[in-house]
Amino acid sequence: MVGVATVASALALWWLATSGLRLLNPLRLPAPHEVWTALRQIMGSGYAGATLWEHALHSLGLVARGFLVAVVTGVPLGLLMGWSRRAEALINPIFLLLRPIPALAWIPLAIVWFGLGDTGKVFVIWLTAFVPSVINSFTGVRNVDTVLIAAARTQGASTAQVLRHVVIPGSMPMIFTGLRLSLQASWTTLVAAELVGAFFGLGRVLNIAGQDIFPGMILVGMAAVAICGAGSTWLLGRLERRVLNWRAAV
Repeated sequence: MVGVATVASALALWWLATSGLRLLNPLRLPAPHEVWTALRQIMGSGYAGATLWEHALHSLGLVARGFLVAVVTGVPLGLLMGWSRRAEALINPIFLLLRPIPALAWIPLAIVWFGLGDTGKVFVIWLTAFVPSVINSFTGVRNVDTVLIAAARTQGASTAQVLRHVVIPGSMPMIFTGLRLSLQASWTTLVAAELVGAFFGLGRVLNIAGQDIFPGMILVGMAAVAICGAGSTWLLGRLERRVLNWRAAV
């Protein structure tokens, strides 16, 4: 109820500052009815080459592909580095060199390598999501209680059994923390990547609306990104609760 009241208050202040008292220039912050008009336009005849659903689905596809590749590559690498000191010594120096480079700095090189298609955007999203997944998986392994590992070995568990039944389950909370950070970063990077050379997507909507000086459409694009990001984060949270259902009993 508090959350609903907060959102309602923010919407009321928005209406009051724009339509009610007209304290703000419509070119700086559009009124609610202007955003509604923009929404009806993009939902009906479309904008920037497609309807809102088509733009949103295209962006969702890019985020899903980049994020899933990051999960498949980043989580195992983090687990390996956390478990094996030799693997950490071998891989970590290269990882530390590449980690400070912002993913957006790779956009020009991605365009050179892959052109203006979707592959370059997926590559940039993967780079963004890759780092948090590696770091949190690594940290999760290192935070597993060594007493539990020693107890498992005392009971005759092999290395594979220790990893499967002790290390990986114990690392899961940190792994999912990294996945949430990766997913949020993926949406941020997606919009930035689609601002350059995109033919469809929510980033293209924002880019074209900015060129057209269309504040109402800009807010529609921003709201669409927020809803898609919140929805995908909610789905990841549901998956986390199913995988970590044992935490409810702790």
